Amino acid sequence: MSKKVQLNDKVSVTHHGGKSTVTGSCHELKIGNDALLVDCGLFQGEDAPSETLSALNIAFPIQHIAALVLTHSHIDHIGRLPWLLAAGFAGPIYCTKATAELVPLMLEDGLKLQLGFNRGQQLRIIELVRKRIRAIDYGCWFPIKSKVSGYLTYGRFSHAGHILGSAYVEFKLPNQEIVVFSGDLGPNDTPLLPDPVAPERADYLFIESTYGDSQHQDIASRSERLHSIIKRSLEDGGAIIIPAFSVGRTQELLFDIEQLIAKHQLDKRLPIILDSPLALRVTKSYRRFKKLWGSEARKRIDAQRHPLNFSQCVTVASYSQHRNIVNRLKASAEPAIIIAASGMCQGGRVMEYLKALLPDARTDVIFAGFQAKGTLGSEIQSGAKTVWIDEEPVNVNAQVHSLSGYSAHAGQDDLLRFIETIDAPIKQLHLIHGESDTKLALKEALERRGYRGMIVD
Repeated sequence: MSKKVQLNDKVSVTHHGGKSTVTGSCHELKIGNDALLVDCGLFQGEDAPSETLSALNIAFPIQHIAALVLTHSHIDHIGRLPWLLAAGFAGPIYCTKATAELVPLMLEDGLKLQLGFNRGQQLRIIELVRKRIRAIDYGCWFPIKSKVSGYLTYGRFSHAGHILGSAYVEFKLPNQEIVVFSGDLGPNDTPLLPDPVAPERADYLFIESTYGDSQHQDIASRSERLHSIIKRSLEDGGAIIIPAFSVGRTQELLFDIEQLIAKHQLDKRLPIILDSPLALRVTKSYRRFKKLWGSEARKRIDAQRHPLNFSQCVTVASYSQHRNIVNRLKASAEPAIIIAASGMCQGGRVMEYLKALLPDARTDVIFAGFQAKGTLGSEIQSGAKTVWIDEEPVNVNAQVHSLSGYSAHAGQDDLLRFIETIDAPIKQLHLIHGESDTKLALKEALERRGYRGMIVD
């Protein structure tokens, strides 16, 4: 259900998703009689209606929408874009250059999974999206035209540190006030991407709160914890399965595993299996956009290392090769590290690995990202002894681990730091993209720091 909040007498924001959920992000910024959308994402897990088509429908008026602005390419922020076009949206789509490259890849994968579109249908939709995209550099104010006359507003993208191409976006209102939508913010001190730096001013701040109630494990020590799991698993035998999002999490994991190989001389016979066609294509995009990498990543390049393209990494493209690997690991229980989508175990090739290897006590499953309620990943992470895959019961005898240090989302301290480093006073602070308990925890932390009275629910 959409929820409207008033910023001033001429400006409002209506949330069509992502207000009290962590999926389905879609926010309408209305200025006078014109409006723009920030993201148009897919509802997932418990957030999704029971009917698939209901999860995709655009259930709000769009005739006054002048443009769509995308913060990044995750499907919970772009997944309803084809249905927005089908509903009659004819405006431009603004995003960063890296996001412009990733959006078609993510949509192609999503269309295939959502409703089984054939190749021809996928390509036609993707081409329509490509034609609408306007790729913008970070740090540049760009005009967004009104549907009536003149300009609606000006926008600007800044690094969000979440995934490649991710951004928070500022909008300049006619009265020169600034509205900021955070998109998804990344944690500080990740080695692959630069840290998000808060804007100097945000009169109205809409900030995500996915992990507003918790702190992540220390990023500096996450690779050592990963190493300890790998070391023990190698002693026991069996495979390590890491369900991972194709954008962001996969690349962070590859980055750390390459470091473990260099530092600890992991057995060169241990295959690091990247089994996701989408993740493979996205990883190539990461390599093309090295200029967006953080300082630690650039140091490795200067040292002639290849953190996302090392020799022990085995990439799996064809489905027949994938099936052979699954069958071999099930029969032999030989050591291997498998990184496969989807990150919440809601489809993709990771499902067959889980079905084949969860019953084996020698298997380790590592969750390195958020598992939304209602997903298979959440069930396994919560300690379920039996889960259902392909309508069949599967016993869970594998050892299950959670590494929150790999989250692509800011933890509570990161969110507080982002807010507190905004120089100018904030008039309204809106907590979005979070479940009720996490938003409440972040709200209470903010009130203890003097933000009482400006937080709007």
